[in-house]
Amino acid sequence: MRAILSLIFAVGILASPVLAQPKTMTPELLWKLGRLGSATVSPKENVIVYTVRNYELKDNAGKSTIFVKVVGNGSTISPVSDWKVVGALDWINFQGEDQLVFEGMRGDEKNPGVQAWMLRLSDLKLTKMTDIEGGISNLKVSPTGKHLAFTLDVKMDNTVNELYEDLPHADARIIDGLMYRHWNQWHDYKYSHLHVAAIGENGTAGKPLDLMPGIKADCPVPPFSGSENFAWSPDGTELAYTTKIEEKWAESTNSDVYVVKATGGVAKNISEGRPGYDNNPVYSPDGKSIAFNSMPRASFESDRNHIMVYNRESGSITDATSELDQTCHGAHFLPGGGFAYSSEHMGTDQIFAVKSKLGVSDDSKFGKQLTKGRYNFSLQKVMKDGKRGLVSYMSMLRPRELGIVDFETGELTAVSDINGEIYKDLQLPTIEERWIDSTDGKKIHSWVIYPPNFTPEKKWPLLLYCQGGPQGQIGQWFSFRWNFTLMASQGYVIVAPNRRGLPGFGQEWNDQISGDWGGQAMKDLLSATDAMTEEPFINKEKVGAIGASFGGYTVYWLMGNAADKFATMIAHCGVFNLESMYGSTEELFFVNWDLGGPYWKGGELQKKYNLFSPHRFVRNWKTPLMVIHGEKDFRVPVTQGMEAFTAAQVQGVPSRFLYFPEEGHWVMSPQNGVLWHRLFFDWLDRSLK
Repeated sequence: MRAILSLIFAVGILASPVLAQPKTMTPELLWKLGRLGSATVSPKENVIVYTVRNYELKDNAGKSTIFVKVVGNGSTISPVSDWKVVGALDWINFQGEDQLVFEGMRGDEKNPGVQAWMLRLSDLKLTKMTDIEGGISNLKVSPTGKHLAFTLDVKMDNTVNELYEDLPHADARIIDGLMYRHWNQWHDYKYSHLHVAAIGENGTAGKPLDLMPGIKADCPVPPFSGSENFAWSPDGTELAYTTKIEEKWAESTNSDVYVVKATGGVAKNISEGRPGYDNNPVYSPDGKSIAFNSMPRASFESDRNHIMVYNRESGSITDATSELDQTCHGAHFLPGGGFAYSSEHMGTDQIFAVKSKLGVSDDSKFGKQLTKGRYNFSLQKVMKDGKRGLVSYMSMLRPRELGIVDFETGELTAVSDINGEIYKDLQLPTIEERWIDSTDGKKIHSWVIYPPNFTPEKKWPLLLYCQGGPQGQIGQWFSFRWNFTLMASQGYVIVAPNRRGLPGFGQEWNDQISGDWGGQAMKDLLSATDAMTEEPFINKEKVGAIGASFGGYTVYWLMGNAADKFATMIAHCGVFNLESMYGSTEELFFVNWDLGGPYWKGGELQKKYNLFSPHRFVRNWKTPLMVIHGEKDFRVPVTQGMEAFTAAQVQGVPSRFLYFPEEGHWVMSPQNGVLWHRLFFDWLDRSLK
């Protein structure tokens, strides 16, 4: 620890002067912002460690840094910097000293791949713990400090060249079932398996043991899960993990939680019989129970998440959140009993507690709210006293930072200030919360974002932001593509309605989008548009609609059903033709639930396809349209964008197609991201300015 403190002064001396920053957000500045990654607090709670990733636009690449902050004196150093990748963080008591363990990959590694590293904070000595071909993922140290757990890709399927060795240049795929591609990747003949390796006396790990031998399934469950999909028991003898073993994988959300000895053996399914997502197990501190998240309805990926508690002795399962009307993300055991979890709530993400000594709210539909303010919070760790939590938080104005929340008062104390130097001279938009009347008498929560130099005496162009999902709350998130700060800084007022189908306003509101894509949700968006255009500072002739995924669908639908309200449109990776979408997407459980099933069933279902598919209304198209799509988007295949662009071009509608051959459902590379924004605003400015 003394070495950490001794380096603080040197770091301060060597820091270069901060150059003056632009007064408003730009696409280039957006990519200069540091991005918070993993975070952890030491066992003694005297050190907080977190990672930050920074991108260099000219290199079209990023680098990662570990920051170590000493609690109390506030000093911070970066003992690991400019690595290609730094991932999960954990702790180990090795040779009588708490040491940091992390995933990392240097730029000069001879054996490329992310490996496990140990950092001794007293003298900053680095030890490489693993050297495994291809690298590891999702690193976790056992509570006893004797083993590492991580995931490795295990090749189990044959390529066409392995099946036919005399045809080494054949580049075909033999496909006998669905899920041959997923979101943005083709199946690579491998499966991610949970492994355990013993730690030797010198700090290096031994040969990994596969805890899922012969199983053609993945842990974590693709595509978005991570290390939260598995956990160590407190005594280090067992692991609980999530996987999805389904014959018709593409049509089911039925993942399950299994337990297995750290020495290997037959795994036991502890969530058997529950047809929806069961995942993210967490052991209680006393080891007597396992909590996990569970969705009760089969094939509904946006169902309400419950916290289920499995008794390890009796095998019984109870629902700790049965009385709530809110979804629960994660489960953190509280020392006094009960759980802390995060949940969407009225356009924010807050942290709540249920059945704990902290009490419950007067409204039984929600747990006791532990945080406050216009933020999206994510709980990283509950401190030992149970009265505080390490959290990350963000808003529409600033990307994610790290802080400590007092659960009794809700007060937030910042730990990091990653982008403080950039923001200190930055002019920011103003954000307003509105409740707008819907056509059925309900109230629609909406965010309105005003430009930094807004004045009501001027007429401003308006952007209607159409959210994707279709179930994904417009909360206080800071997107590096759909960035409200950047949009407003270009001189636009934005209205972002939490229309029907978005979480945070009760399950009934969330469910109303399924089977009704072109119904009340579209009316909600038009109600919000009408309410804003009645404002004297909005130019009614300069209104645009923008969105991605289901938001892109929304744009296409509005093109054919409400074109007179908009002067321009932008659709990114939007659904255009519901029938061809069904036949070319990959996770069929999504379209089966949200659309009601395959179009060939006919009858009432076919009527809905006809009523809600944007391609049925292209004869009404006249609004200028920009289509954006990536070749590697397998959720909403690129042909959806091509069909829409063709329809516009054939009818003489002013249109442009921005095509990314190497991007998927999102735009991930820095230079493509800047190009996206330049053309995005160029298109809007043509019609709205």
